[in-house]
Amino acid sequence: MEAPLAEIQHIPGHLIRRLNQIAVAVFTDHVAEAGLELTPVQFAVLSTLSETQGLGQAALAGAVAHDKVTIGGVLDRMEQKGLVSRRISPRDRRAREISLTPEGAALLARAKPVIHALQEDILAGLDPAERETFLALLQKATEAGNALSRAPLKL
Repeated sequence: MEAPLAEIQHIPGHLIRRLNQIAVAVFTDHVAEAGLELTPVQFAVLSTLSETQGLGQAALAGAVAHDKVTIGGVLDRMEQKGLVSRRISPRDRRAREISLTPEGAALLARAKPVIHALQEDILAGLDPAERETFLALLQKATEAGNALSRAPLKL
């Protein structure tokens, strides 16, 4: 006889944390199997910069919902790998504009099919209709709670 689920197994925050653990593990495994060196945050940065070049560090942090200090370290590592470049902004000499390099664009092009394919594994156990409903509700809850985040999404 199986033991009943503990109370923690019914708490949304705990379940969201577990799903995040699953999502990161699936991402890491699939990306490694594809021979790519990429973290979820780096993918978010590459993807965002592919759509909007020349963002400042604060704007990029807001666009990927990360704090400015953490994104600074991520950008340092990405710049060392030649994936992004930073240049002094012509509008504000104190600011740096961040752009995708050709190497970054090539990595993104190789990673996108892998990232898109692994999404089904993250939501394994849900049929297509359930996935659609879950994603709609997840989006709604995320948007409603955005202002409560320490690193809110800023578009």
